[in-house]
Amino acid sequence: MATSIATTSAFMGMGPTELIVILIILLVLFGGSKLPGLAKGLGQSIKEFKKASKDEPEPVKPAEPAAPAETAKKESPTATKPPA
Repeated sequence: MATSIATTSAFMGMGPTELIVILIILLVLFGGSKLPGLAKGLGQSIKEFKKASKDEPEPVKPAEPAAPAETAKKESPTATKPPA
């Protein structure tokens, strides 16, 4: 139990008194019926953020430019052929 108290008091440098005041302000602003929904939404947001940060994005291959000779052949069917 001592570790949870130490963790709570070390949260962003706030003590238990500050956390209680913040919780009371939230209760007054949002009401008791909306707090569980807000907490659920916050938990889902954190879960999605952690999931997205763990996923590695697929490497994007840059488009390869066509060679100038190949482009000229495609554009002009009467292009001269190189000597053989």
